[in-house]
Amino acid sequence: MRLLLPLIHILQYALIRLAMALYSIVPANKAYSLGARLASLLYPLFKKRHRIALDNIMKAGITEDPQEAARIAQASFCHFLGHLFEALKVPKVVTKENWREHIVYAESDAENWKTLMVDLDIPVMLITGHLGSWEAGVSIIPFTRPMMPIARALDNPLLARFLKKSQFRGNVTIISKKNGFSGDVMRLWKASKSALAIVMDQHAGRSGVKVDFLGRPAWTHTSPARIHLASGAPIVVGAFLREGLFKYRMIGEPAIHFTPTGNKEQDIETLTAEMNKLLGNLIRKCPEQYLWMHNRWR
Repeated sequence: MRLLLPLIHILQYALIRLAMALYSIVPANKAYSLGARLASLLYPLFKKRHRIALDNIMKAGITEDPQEAARIAQASFCHFLGHLFEALKVPKVVTKENWREHIVYAESDAENWKTLMVDLDIPVMLITGHLGSWEAGVSIIPFTRPMMPIARALDNPLLARFLKKSQFRGNVTIISKKNGFSGDVMRLWKASKSALAIVMDQHAGRSGVKVDFLGRPAWTHTSPARIHLASGAPIVVGAFLREGLFKYRMIGEPAIHFTPTGNKEQDIETLTAEMNKLLGNLIRKCPEQYLWMHNRWR
């Protein structure tokens, strides 16, 4: 199998390049609607995921009406695929010259905007989830400050290079989730004063800590809390909601500046619970743009 791996990588790369070439003929203004319509057609096939979404929505207290929960679940799935289709077109539409035309923020989020996009003399942590248009955010933030998203590294190096070149502009350094936060990563983050972007709403297993998330105990990664305690860098818990065709609104909770108590393990649990709480607040503002099909509570 190992001998065949280079050939498999080449075939995967060729198929993705072919798919991207075909997708390039789709007008950018049709991308989201195409993805959403496709999701609507495919939705009945994902019965298990449908049940997970309904259960998550109801138990999170988003609504007590099963019909409304079903509507939110389907809208969430349609947004997920629509957002991914649109994200592939973002590099062609949102540029360094016009990006401010594509994103807004409320006056209540002005301080977060300043922390994330204006005050570039210190590193910052961006905690987010599968909410809104997170892929679009990765394309926009590097127009003002370097970005270091934590992500699962692709096994295929050909695809990894192609996607980095075609989808990410500006100073973006993908940090492999598998390798973790090494000393070199931490030094690069501090030296470059980057936005360290971490998706918080993923199941951590027993390696994490069990704290409340949307009203239910959930195993949660402790890395964000540990990094904050070690660095003191401000934490912005935020998201980029989709408001229209290549139009996004940054929302966030007040930046976290945590004062350690001296009890490190308790501080980690307290800080992790606080980040979960703030992320949950954002999800409740726009549940149709959250990925409820994800089996977060295992």
